[in-house]
Amino acid sequence: MSNQPLKTAILGLKEAGRLLAEQASKLDYFKIKAVADKDAALAENTAAKYNCGSFDDYRRLIIQNELDCLLVAADLHNCDEYLRMAMKKKINILKLAPAGHSFEQAAGFTELAENEGVKYAVAHLDRFGLNYLALREFLQKKRIDKVFLISAVCNFSDRQHPAWQSSPELAGGGVLLHNCYEIVDQITWNFGLPQQVYSVNTNRAQDRQQRISSTEDTVIVTMKFDDGLIGNIIASRLTNIGPQEVLLKIYGKDRILTVNNNCFIISDEQGKIDEQLDWQQSKKEKTSLMLENFAMSILSPDENRFCVDSVQVLRNMAVIEAAYLSARTGF
Repeated sequence: MSNQPLKTAILGLKEAGRLLAEQASKLDYFKIKAVADKDAALAENTAAKYNCGSFDDYRRLIIQNELDCLLVAADLHNCDEYLRMAMKKKINILKLAPAGHSFEQAAGFTELAENEGVKYAVAHLDRFGLNYLALREFLQKKRIDKVFLISAVCNFSDRQHPAWQSSPELAGGGVLLHNCYEIVDQITWNFGLPQQVYSVNTNRAQDRQQRISSTEDTVIVTMKFDDGLIGNIIASRLTNIGPQEVLLKIYGKDRILTVNNNCFIISDEQGKIDEQLDWQQSKKEKTSLMLENFAMSILSPDENRFCVDSVQVLRNMAVIEAAYLSARTGF
């Protein structure tokens, strides 16, 4: 294990990027050498806070710095070529979800990383959520019998998504890809790949032509697994359907499991609560745990694996890609 901190740069300094910088700066595993954003003033102000280099050109940041890792919160359509450039310079990458705008793009990133001997890691904050970890432990100990239904309801209505996320060419997809990646990950992590995926989606556009040229705001995905298990995801990012919420329910023969915000609930088949576990875990805490896991997977790879490998990343993207194919074709 190396005793030297990882020479690190942050790409993209909106809220998520600033959170990465803040939490990385508190960990001894990282030394922030540079930050970059298209907004030069934002980059300069952030660089002053961490006493590091400032760039408004992503290419220059990668060319002019010797780095161990790159933490990426920038919009992918603005930096995909620079991620490839970084990997070819033997720079490890941790990118906020999703893994790519398509399965093909994500597969290209993971293949290049493997060929170059570096990591292309995707941030999965929910993997470090105590509520989701409690769910996984419960399932692994087989404390629920004959699961037959998975139901996820996701409302992202208090988030104002950027304009580019409405463009299929720039974004690749809408609410399913950019907001539901982590809930898809939880389902495939715990239950494997579905055998069939069917999906319908729509958006707020008023006429058919506009709908074709815009990404989805609302989606329903239905999945069929082996052994009679089915699942669904209902998600929307419209602004008039209530507060933000991500609710995951698992129905078995004799129990119902619920994950919501920072809680994990075990109920009987009638819905009566047998046990409820609550935590006060912030996004900052989960981000710090994720960054530590990423750093250790680089500094001491034999003893530490990153929480999500490339196979799992591509499984998630395969389900999302299948949903979009179904929505386009009706199959």
